[in-house]
Formats: sequence, C-alpha cells, structure tokens
Amino acid sequence: MGMWKGNGPGGDREAATEGAGRELGAQGLRGLEGAPGLLATASLPIALPWPLPLASSAITLLLGALTSLFLWYCYRLGSQDMRVLGAGCQARGISGEPGACPESGRPGEPGKGPGPEGPVSRRLRAYARRYSWAGMGRVRRAAQGGPGPGGGPVALGIQRPGLLFLPDLPSAPFVPRDAQRHDVEVLESSFPAILRDFGAVSWDFSGTNPLPRGWSPPLAPGCYQLLLYQAGRCQPNNCRRCPGAYRALRGLRSFMSANTFGNAGFSVLLPGARLESRCGPTNARVRCHLGLKIPPGCELVVGGEPQCWAEGHCLLVDDSFLHTVAHNGSPEDGPRVVFIVDLWHPNVAGAERQALDFVFAPDP
Repeated sequence: MGMWKGNGPGGDREAATEGAGRELGAQGLRGLEGAPGLLATASLPIALPWPLPLASSAITLLLGALTSLFLWYCYRLGSQDMRVLGAGCQARGISGEPGACPESGRPGEPGKGPGPEGPVSRRLRAYARRYSWAGMGRVRRAAQGGPGPGGGPVALGIQRPGLLFLPDLPSAPFVPRDAQRHDVEVLESSFPAILRDFGAVSWDFSGTNPLPRGWSPPLAPGCYQLLLYQAGRCQPNNCRRCPGAYRALRGLRSFMSANTFGNAGFSVLLPGARLESRCGPTNARVRCHLGLKIPPGCELVVGGEPQCWAEGHCLLVDDSFLHTVAHNGSPEDGPRVVFIVDLWHPNVAGAERQALDFVFAPDP
C-alpha cells in the first residue's frame, strides 16, 4: 500500500513511490554494484526509516568517534616525537658535544651512560604534551641533537654555543643594527640616563676593598659587572639604584627577560685586563653592547673579526662565536664601560621564543 491514493497526478505519485520502493529493495539485494542507481533513486521523496532525532544522535556519535580517533593519533605522534627526543639527547646531548648530555652527567664526559631525566628533558616533554612542535622546527631539531649545516653539532668551528644550538639560524659574528632597530634606538636614546646611573653606582675599582653592594665577583682579574637582570631574574636592589637603565629595559621588545639566557647590566674592564676565547651558551641570542666609556686601546674580536665600541652607540654581537675582549690602554685611560643587554636573535620566531622561555625559565 502506498503513502498516497487516488488517480491523476496523485495516482502517478503513488505509483512512482511504490516503484521506487520496489527498486530500492531490489538494488539492496544486488549489493554495491547498483550504488549509482540507488543514490539517484534515493532522491525521491520517500519516508525516512527512522525519526530525525535518532538520525541526529547517530551523526553526533559518528563525529565524536572521529574526533577521538584524531586525538588518539595526535597523542601517538607526540609520543613518538618524545621517544626520538630522548634518543637524540642520549646520543649527542643538548650541549652539542658528541656523547655528552647534561642530564646524564657533567658536559664533556662521554661514556657515563644514560642517567635520570634532567630538567631540560622534563620541561621539553611537558611543553610537548601541553602544546605542539608547530612553528618551532629549529627547537625540535636542536632538542633531537640534529647535525648542523656542516655535519657537526655547530655551524662553524669558531661558533661553539655551550648549551643550545639552533640550526638554520643566520650566523655572523656581528649582527646588523637594523635587525633590532627598535631596541637599538631605545638604548641609544637612553644613553645619558644610563651613563648617570653608572656614575651613581661606580667606585674606584682598585680591588683593595670589599666589593660594593650590587657588584658581582670579577669574571677575571680587572673585569667587574653590576647586573640588573641575572639569568632572567630581576635584581630589585640594582634596578632601584639605576632607574634610567631599568626604564630603558622595560621599553625593549626583544629583551630575554624571562629566560636564563637573559642578562643586562654594566660591564667594566680595567686597563690591562683581558677575557680570552669565550663562547656564549646559545646562538638564539645576540648581545647588545651600548658604549658608555671607551678609552683608546680597547678591542673586541668575535669570530676572528675585530671591532670596537663607540660611546653612545650599540654594537650587536653573536657571542656564540669565539670572542676575546681586551683593554690594552694605559692606567691613565681609565676603565672601559659598556651596558650589555641580551636580546633574542632576530630570526628566532615567536613560537620558538615561547618554547625556549618555557624550557629555560628562571628558577623560582
């Protein structure tokens, strides 16, 4: 019996519907071979075999199942990434030295075998679970211990970051000023205020008396520093004593203020002092040197390229290259004084900065 009765157009509609029903049944028995004809016939206005609310529930369940499968796939993919990460760390080490991993012993001591998971690996694992690797391919390759462009852990023999090397970053001992134009202009415009702050905290640097408040122990004979930020942590007493410098730091866009690689403060080098062949911990940063007092005979050599400071002007240095600092002037010339700020490398993307800030966050 059809859904409509009668003759004329209504009867024709009844006949068509009954014919469609019979054809649907026949094609259902034939299987998938008649699928095209089945789809064409299914467009006729026939009654649905179940209520609409039930159909909506079935679609909802199907979408939920597909979503669950997608989430499970993402979890498996992330787990594989972290297994590769652990293997890469054990093989090379985050420090970039073959056979050494900071988590399994002191850097540079191969053959100690894997040890307990260290803080860097734990933070990377936590970050990968919470977020993803999207937008930070260099960080991922660095964490997995991938080789540099030259086949080794670093780009050049004269570039030896001690902790973290990001591959594919443009490498040059000195970075153009335009790469960090905003921050350079902020610091140079703050030169008078920063110079006044140094005068307020300066001393005779004779070394015969105990260090004044706020000054760090010398890095080498004749090399002193007073830090406003040390390893990503603000030093409140020093910041209060140097309000002009602190305001300048607050106006910077690329200051590594939430990262253990980030420092800012005054650096003093006495005549005859020298810092030989050093490398910074990572190529993800550049050091901005604002010259405050530059007497004759001062020299900075980075990656074999000599350069010198100028009072009131900034010099951007990639300190992951081997560098030497020297003051070859006479005692009458007085100390060399620069204000140093650690900035992000201009080619480190925002997602990479966020990941490194998470992994290398200052200790509480």
